[in-house]
Amino acid sequence: MIEVGPYPPSMTFLALVLLSVLLFLVLGYLGKPGVGAVLAATLFLVGFWQICGTPPALWILTGLALLGTLVGSLPPLRRALITGRVMGLLAPSLPKISETELVALEAGTVWWDADLFSGNPDWKKLLAYQPKGLSAEEQAFLRGPAETICRMVDNEEVDRLGDLPPAVWAYLKDQGFMGLIIPKAFGGLEFSAEAISAIITKVASHNVTLAVTVMLPSSLGPAELLLHYGTQAQRDHFLPRLANGELVPAFALTEPHAGSDAGSIRSTGVIRKGLYEGQEVLGVELNWDKRYITLAPICNLLGLAFQALDPDGLLGGKPNLGISCALVPTHLDGVTTGERHDPLGVKFVNGPTQGKNVFIPLDMVIGGQQGLGKGWRMLMDCLSAGRAISLPGLACGAGQNTSLTVAAYSQLREQFGMPLHQFEGVATPMGRIVGQTWMMNAARELTAISVAHGEKPSVLSAIMKAYCTEGMRDVVNDGMDILAGAGICRGERNVLSRYFQAIPIGITVEGANILTRTLIIFGQGMLRCHRFAFDEVRAVQAGDAKAFDRAFAGHVGSGVTVGIRAGVQGLFGGPLAPMPGPASAAWLVRGLTRLSAGFALATEAAMASVGGDLKRREELSGRLADALAWMYFGSASLYRFAREGARNEDEVFLRWAGATALYEAQEALWGLLDNLPNRLVGWSVRHWIFPLGRCYERPRDQVTHGLARLLVTNEDMRQRLCPDAHIPDSDRPGLGALHAGAQHLAKVAPIRRKLAQAVRARTLPRGRELDLLAVALEKGVLSQAECLILREALERKDDLILVDSFSPEEYLDRCGS
Repeated sequence: MIEVGPYPPSMTFLALVLLSVLLFLVLGYLGKPGVGAVLAATLFLVGFWQICGTPPALWILTGLALLGTLVGSLPPLRRALITGRVMGLLAPSLPKISETELVALEAGTVWWDADLFSGNPDWKKLLAYQPKGLSAEEQAFLRGPAETICRMVDNEEVDRLGDLPPAVWAYLKDQGFMGLIIPKAFGGLEFSAEAISAIITKVASHNVTLAVTVMLPSSLGPAELLLHYGTQAQRDHFLPRLANGELVPAFALTEPHAGSDAGSIRSTGVIRKGLYEGQEVLGVELNWDKRYITLAPICNLLGLAFQALDPDGLLGGKPNLGISCALVPTHLDGVTTGERHDPLGVKFVNGPTQGKNVFIPLDMVIGGQQGLGKGWRMLMDCLSAGRAISLPGLACGAGQNTSLTVAAYSQLREQFGMPLHQFEGVATPMGRIVGQTWMMNAARELTAISVAHGEKPSVLSAIMKAYCTEGMRDVVNDGMDILAGAGICRGERNVLSRYFQAIPIGITVEGANILTRTLIIFGQGMLRCHRFAFDEVRAVQAGDAKAFDRAFAGHVGSGVTVGIRAGVQGLFGGPLAPMPGPASAAWLVRGLTRLSAGFALATEAAMASVGGDLKRREELSGRLADALAWMYFGSASLYRFAREGARNEDEVFLRWAGATALYEAQEALWGLLDNLPNRLVGWSVRHWIFPLGRCYERPRDQVTHGLARLLVTNEDMRQRLCPDAHIPDSDRPGLGALHAGAQHLAKVAPIRRKLAQAVRARTLPRGRELDLLAVALEKGVLSQAECLILREALERKDDLILVDSFSPEEYLDRCGS
C-alpha cells in the first residue's frame, strides 16, 4: 500500500470513486460511453492499487473489468452471452410489422424530426438551412393571378351557387392553377413547394372553397402520382391535359370501411381480358364504392386506389397483387359520379363515387403493369409532401384572416366607452391569435422549405397536418369569442363563420387528427427517427442475430448518453456549452435541447417498460407525439426569428411562441411519465428529467397582451404577421370594409381625443359623439372640416358593427326553401 498524503484512505478512496464516475459521465455526455466506461474502470483500478495495494478484491474487480471490456468489444462473445439472449426475450413482445406497415414506415424521409429524437439536435444545421426563395415568376403570380382570383370570388355568391362561379373555374384553368406542380415541359407552372404553400395560404385567407379547389390538384392525386411513378407515355398524355384544365382530377381513396385505415380498402381490380375502345386487351375490371372524394362529382379523370387481384394467373405471379392505383376516365360504362356530400355547408365540390365492372387496360394503371401492387408506397410517399403543404396553408390563411379581422373589429366595436381591444379579457385571446398565427406560419414556411429541398417528411407532415388544423381551431374559436354576435350571424358581413364551419373538415381529412396524433406521429417517428429501434425490430423479425447485436449495442450506448445528457441538462437547465443562434434566443435553444434529451430518455423508458404494447397504448404515444410536435414548432419559431434577422421588435413573437412550445412539450412529457404503467420507472425518469420540478410556464399576460396591442397599433407588424393575406377592396362587406373602417377611425383619433377632452372639461355635455358634433362646432371645439371627417368615420363605424338580417322571403331563400 502506498502513502496517500495527509488525507485518510477513506477520503482518498471516495475521491477516487467520484473522479472515476465524473470521467465516465463526461465521456458519456460527449457520446463516448464505452470509452468512458473503460477509462473510468482503468482509473479506478489503478487508484485502488495505489491506495490499497493488491488485496483479492482488486483481482476480482480487474477480472470483471476485463470481462466487460471483452464482451463489449467482441461481437461474437457479446452475442453468445448477452444480445442473443436479449433477442430471444424481446421477440414475443416486439410489435410485428406487416408488409403494409413496413411500406408506410419506409415512406418519405426523416429530417429535423430525427435530430429532435436524438436528444442532441444540431442547431447549426438547422440555422444554416437556406430557403430557395420565390422566383420572380412565382412572386408575380402571387401579386397577379392569386390576387385576382381572390377578388373574383364573392363568398355569398359561392354559398348561393354551391360552387365557384364558372368564370372563376375558367380563370383557374387559364392561369395555370391546375398545374402548379406540373413541369413546364408538360405545360405546367412547375412552382416550388414554397410558392405553392404561399399561394394556398393567400387564397385560404379569402375563401375556403377556393382554397380546397386550388390545393387538390397540387396534393395527393393523379398529377403527383404520374410525376413520380407514371410511365413516360402516361405523363406525355395526361400531364398537359391536367395542366390546362382539360382534365379535372380527383383521387378516390376513402371508403365506408377504410378511412384513416386506408390500407384496408375493399375496392378491387381483377386482371382479365376485355374490350377497350373496340380492341381486346389485357386489363383490370374495377369495382369500387368511395366517399368523401373532393372534385369527384365534376371530375373527368378519377385516380383510384384498389386491391389488385389475379385469380387466373394471367400475369404469372401471385393472385393477390396488393394495393394499386389507376386512372379512370369517368365517361366509361359503370362509373357513377355526380352526387355530392354537404360538408358542413362549405361549398367545395365533394361526393361519393361508385364503379361496377369498369374495365380499363393495364396501361391505365399508374406505372403500367410494373405499377401493380406498388400503390401503397406511392400513396405514402406522395401523401407526406401533400400534408406538409396543403392543410397547413389552409390553417395559416385562416389564422391571418382572423388576425386582421379581430384587429379591425376590436377597434370599431366599443363597450362601456372603450374599444374592445382595451379589455384584458379580449386582449388575451387576441394575443393568442397573434402568437399562434406567427408560430404556425413559421412551421409552415420551414416545412415548405424542406420539401423544396427534396425532403418528403412523413413524420413532420403528419405533425403539420394535425397540429396546424388544431391551431386553426384554437385561433378561429378565439376570434369567434371576440366577435361574439357578429361571428354567429351569417351573411356577407360575417368574416369568420365560414372558417368556423370548415374547422372539423381540416381536422378530419387526410388522416383524422385523433389517429394521426395517437398512432401515426410517434408510431412512425419511433421507428423511423430513432437511430436503432427500426433496425432492432427488423432484425428480430428476420431472426438476424448479427444485425440485432449491432443495433442493440448501439442502442445501449445511445441510451446511456441520452440518460446522462437528460440528467445533467435537467439539473443545469440546458447544455453546459454555449449554443449557436441569436443571443436573444439562447434561452429557447437551451430549453429545446434540454427537452429533446428528456424526450429521448422518456422514449427509451416507454419502449423499455411498455414494449410492444406501446403501439396500443395510444394516449402514451399521443403524449410523445405532443412533445415532438411542440419541439418542432419551437424549432420553427427559432428558425424564423433567426432567418428574419433576429430583430428586437420580433422578440415578443419569439417569447410567446417559444414559451408556449416549451411549456406544452414539458406538460406532454410530464403527463406521459405520470401515466406509465410501471410507476417506479415513471417516477424515477420524471425526477431525473425534471429534478427541480416543472420549469416552464405559459407566456405571461404581459407578453400576450403586448402581442394584442401590437396587432392593433402597429401596421408594419400586421403586415409581417399576415404577409400572405388577401384584403378585399374597401367597398366589399366583410374584411375589406372592416379594415378600411378601422384605418379611417385611427386617422380621426386625434379629433376624438379633442372631443373627449372638451367633455371632461365640461365644455361639452356628455352624450353620443355624433350628437355632440353640432355643439362642438358651435363652441369652436372642432372645425367644420373636423366635424365632417369625424361624422363620416363614426357613421361608418356604426354601420360596420351591424350584422346581416333578412326578410322572411330572403331567409327562406337562403335555406333553399
